[in-house]
Amino acid sequence: MPKVNWKPGNMLYPLPAVMVTVGDKPENYNIITIAWTGTVCSDPPMLYISVRPGRYSYVTLKETGEFVINLTTKDLAFATDWCGVRSGRKYNKFEEMNLSAGKSVKVKAPTIEESPVNIECRVTDVKSLGTHDMFIAEVVNVQVDDKYINEKNGAFELQKSGLIAYSHGNYFEIGKKIGKFGFSVQKKKKKKKKK
Repeated sequence: MPKVNWKPGNMLYPLPAVMVTVGDKPENYNIITIAWTGTVCSDPPMLYISVRPGRYSYVTLKETGEFVINLTTKDLAFATDWCGVRSGRKYNKFEEMNLSAGKSVKVKAPTIEESPVNIECRVTDVKSLGTHDMFIAEVVNVQVDDKYINEKNGAFELQKSGLIAYSHGNYFEIGKKIGKFGFSVQKKKKKKKKK
């Protein structure tokens, strides 16, 4: 199949579209939408966000060393986009988008109550990489919406929340399940022969 060479760039898609909350008091609470984020380590649990130094949240993030990643859903898609294209210098994003600032357990940054998952993070290192600085952080607490916990078996069914992803300038609702981790090597159960 023929391919076309493309200029070097960030083509690793799709990515999670998340709303990151920062601030240590209500007067400086802000929301920044980020797609440059991901897992760094499992044990200890660590992740990163990359932020341009010119972004309004950058100074607060640098000063406090804490943030919360709030997963986004189809119901939060408009707010997710709006918080990414509007500046906290001009708007109180919580008020403008009718979002509720919740209380974190381990950090001072607020959560977004409407988000199904709030990941509380403490920065351990900052790497200046060019257009963005990477904030590497340890996950210190996670809050989840109990409406996605299966009452029968206690499983967290996040797929029911309508998560969204970002791909090359567009938002998409995550689709149907096509497999699970390890399905490619899982042994098939033998069917019992009828007598």
